[in-house]
Amino acid sequence: MERLARRLGVPDAVVIGLGSMLGAGVFVVFAPAAAAAGGAGLLVALALAGFVAFCNATSSARLAARHPESGGTYVYGRERLGPFAGFLAGWGFVVGKTASCAAMALTIGAYLWPGQARPVAAGAVLAVTAVNLRGIARTATATKALVVVVLAVLALVAVTGIAAGEVSLDRLGSGDGTVRGVLTAAGLLFFAFAGYARIATLGEEVRDPERTIPRAVPLALGVVLAVYLVLGVVTVGVLGADRLAASAAPLADVVTAAGLPGLAWVVRAGATVAVTGVLLSLLAGVGRTLLAMARRRDVPGALDAVHPVHRVPHRAELAVATVVIVVVALGDVRGAIGFSSCTVLVYYAITNAAALTLGRDPARKLPVRLLAGLGLAGCLLLAVNLPPASVLTGLGVLALGAAGYALRHARPAR
Repeated sequence: MERLARRLGVPDAVVIGLGSMLGAGVFVVFAPAAAAAGGAGLLVALALAGFVAFCNATSSARLAARHPESGGTYVYGRERLGPFAGFLAGWGFVVGKTASCAAMALTIGAYLWPGQARPVAAGAVLAVTAVNLRGIARTATATKALVVVVLAVLALVAVTGIAAGEVSLDRLGSGDGTVRGVLTAAGLLFFAFAGYARIATLGEEVRDPERTIPRAVPLALGVVLAVYLVLGVVTVGVLGADRLAASAAPLADVVTAAGLPGLAWVVRAGATVAVTGVLLSLLAGVGRTLLAMARRRDVPGALDAVHPVHRVPHRAELAVATVVIVVVALGDVRGAIGFSSCTVLVYYAITNAAALTLGRDPARKLPVRLLAGLGLAGCLLLAVNLPPASVLTGLGVLALGAAGYALRHARPAR
């Protein structure tokens, strides 16, 4: 079996995690989450999604350190729970994150050229794939540049809203958020946190994975949670729940409401950069999970190939890019987010179930088994409270994959 090269240290892994997360929640998910939960409910949902993500991150880090191989929970599920659990996790990740890639590409198109969003989205997928095919070191370098730009733009929005004195604490309590609404919003907002798994799916390319991965995952998640909380307070405090729920570009509306409409184009440019960074890391992670599945013939074995020069899973990445372009031509952003959240929450439920088999960890001060149990319950709770269409579509696609798996494995028996 051809192996990928270990080239990433802690800073590189953290940056790839940041590039996978920063942007998606701020530029895409805040509006539908506010519609579901209201002002105060949005902040509660954000904290709940962050906590579930922290539980998942702890489990992912422990498993990735024990099994430092590309594929993430696809590998952990196979090793700890059995081949079917691994397949279900891998299938959920690939189809869910392929939908995420399409959502991110369509967002780029909508910001850059609304009238030609789909062709621009397809071009963005091709450009990002070309970068990834040059090697993981190029991916990390490009992601670093994108993360710096995104953090600067997000800081600009926060400072503008606060300095203009437009943040009203009264607006933070606006809206009539119900328990179901908060859970729905948390499930949607989870979409914004799920990028930390990119560090685990790159486990075969990380130096000293037993040390690097457990450090990089919580660091990346902690930075993103802090940024999201600040921006959540500023966005709701300036716009209020109703205006936020109706906004197509919430952060651009924040600087406009603060009396600086000339900065809106800067925010739109920052959104494009942010989403490009997410797309860059998403495509890299999905390609590596597909490679791991091809190695075990859960998908066509032709995808089990590593480029002899750049040491990347080039066939898998090209296959993912092709499917994403098809989805871009047919799908829409909000539907893709709900579908992705459902399948990826199932993926992390399997992550936590696999982590429960590791037993106690005396080297860690955290109650890791308790966190794994809470993460498992939290993932299932958020998944079933997503919009009904997202739940039905997500579970239907997972069932379709499971049926295909059963048919393939029944043939040798007959």
